[in-house]
This record gives sequence, C-alpha cells and structure tokens, in this order.
Amino acid sequence: MIVTIDGPAGSGKSSTAKAVAKETGWYYLDSGSLYRTWTLLYIMGGFDKDVFLEFLDNHRITLDAGGGATEPLLNGERVGDEIRTSEVSDNVSAVAAMPEVRRKVDEEMKRAVKEHNFVADGRDLGSVVFPDAALKFYMIADLQERAKRRKRELDEKGIEADYNSIYNNLAERDRADSSREAAPLVKPDGAIEVDTTSMKFEEQVRFISEKIQKVLN
Repeated sequence: MIVTIDGPAGSGKSSTAKAVAKETGWYYLDSGSLYRTWTLLYIMGGFDKDVFLEFLDNHRITLDAGGGATEPLLNGERVGDEIRTSEVSDNVSAVAAMPEVRRKVDEEMKRAVKEHNFVADGRDLGSVVFPDAALKFYMIADLQERAKRRKRELDEKGIEADYNSIYNNLAERDRADSSREAAPLVKPDGAIEVDTTSMKFEEQVRFISEKIQKVLN
C-alpha cells in the first residue's frame, strides 16, 4: 500500500512523511534522495552531461529500506549528508529534469516498494510514479516560510547556508520543477491539498495520519 505526499521544495513533505511513517508503522521512501545522489555524481563528473550519461550506465544507485526508512546507496555505499550540500541543491532540478535520470529513479522506487507499506514523498509520485496510490496528498507553503524551514534544517545539521541564497534557490526550483517537460510538478488528480504555512508540524502529521487510519479502517 502506498501513500504519496507531493509538493514543492521546502514545503515540509519529507519531515512530515518521515513522521507519518513512524506514526503508522510504515516504511518511508525519500524520492529526493535518489535525485540528489545522481546530482552528486553529476558534480563529480565536472558538470559534463556526456560524462554523466556514461555514469548512468556505469554506476548503481539503490534504496536500502533497512530500519523503516529508505536510504540511498551509491554502488552499495551510503552517501550521508554529502547529498545535502548547497551545491547539490543548486543543481538537483537540472539533473531531475533529465528523462534518463527520471527513468532510473522511477524504476528504483517501484522496485523498492514491492514488499512493504510506504509513505513516499516527492514531486511526481501521485501524478506519475504511483498514480494508483491509496491516498495522495499535495503539500504547499509560502516561499518565505519554506526558506526559513530549510535554513533551520541546515543549521541543525551544521551546514552553513545563507537565507537569501536558500530563498532564491527554492524560487528557481519551483520554476524549474513546474516547467520541465518530463513529469512537471503538479497537484495529482484526487490529491488532498495541505497548506502548512500556518500549521504546526504536529498538526500536519496528525492530519495525514488520521486520513490514513480512516482508509485502513
């Protein structure tokens, strides 16, 4: 059984999906971590698309579902916070727009969810990857609030980041994600919209968890 939570960058879908998965006892799937890991390879290849396309065939990025949350593995090795740097954030939308990358990521996600119930977050999960999901949510929040949250998240991890840079990065990612040809960011058909701008974290987790429980009952 799959529940999808889509939405723009920084809308709170990842942290919410993790908490909802914990509350329901389900597994958590972070689609963004796959795109970020491919972006790390893109950077390692010197931002050369031809080199990167070779990497697509010569490297393997998979999801390890141990412990209830999926974690990306690059050729069997964990990447950790290497994929959370500002350099990766600045380039992830360009990499995610490549059809070759989306195909790889979609295949891996579909493989990963075959054995467990999952709460999955991303940009096109309810619209493209899992259109038959049991429940679909679309999380939004205003840009200023999303930038504040992202800065707080990075500060907590000890990663230096400037608020204005984060704001501009999110604005550009909104534009790129919504206008790309391959699986643009849209509200999936049948999705429940959740505006988290003024919601406390516990409120949004409870709202989604209760919706899941109603489906299960």
